[in-house]
Amino acid sequence: MYKSIIIALFALVMISCSKAQNTASTTSLSATEFSEKLKKTPNAQVVDVRTLNEYKKGHLQNAVNIDWNADDFAEKAATLDSAKPVFLYCLSGPRSEAAAEKLKEMGYSEIYEMKRGMMEWRSKNLPELKSTAATQGMSLQQYNEELKSDRLVLVDFYADWCAPCKKMEPYLSKIAAEMPEKVKIVRVNADDNTELCKAMNVSALPVLKLYRNNEIIWESLGFVEEAEVRKQLLK
Repeated sequence: MYKSIIIALFALVMISCSKAQNTASTTSLSATEFSEKLKKTPNAQVVDVRTLNEYKKGHLQNAVNIDWNADDFAEKAATLDSAKPVFLYCLSGPRSEAAAEKLKEMGYSEIYEMKRGMMEWRSKNLPELKSTAATQGMSLQQYNEELKSDRLVLVDFYADWCAPCKKMEPYLSKIAAEMPEKVKIVRVNADDNTELCKAMNVSALPVLKLYRNNEIIWESLGFVEEAEVRKQLLK
């Protein structure tokens, strides 16, 4: 009997410990929800996990920059107060999602993550702070000039940190070399062209837009196979 009681108590302790160890949670919010939650959280710690260069081109008010891809991410993140909520964001979501998992491992218990990042934030016209030296990138007028061609025009919205973008870049370069009389490929770096992305409703990456005679005839969001792109070009 005593043995049964001891076993039961041991099981109860183990369950309690397990629950204690798993109290950390991450809440994924849309840009609008993220903004509203920030307004209601006076002790919020806002962390921009993009590169310093991205941060300088526009960031949320009171945000500190701790680059997720830098070697010292954990070291710098450890300076945050684990007793206060942490709000994370990047450009389109993947880096902030990964950073949230890391902070959970480090013992941070209240984490909010903007699931589509600054691209959606900008598409909703929410406020951001920008350096006066930040480049404005390609204007909408310049973009429209690029579309004036007797060839098809394939616009590739990408970013250097975007894994699907990197995977697609080699075959897009190959297509450009093999079909110069058929298609003109224009690559637009989303980090350097924030206003253009906003104007073109590009809120995630990668995005392909195919034009004929200035009119869009096909577009794709996310990774797309080379065969599908070639199919669209040959229609």
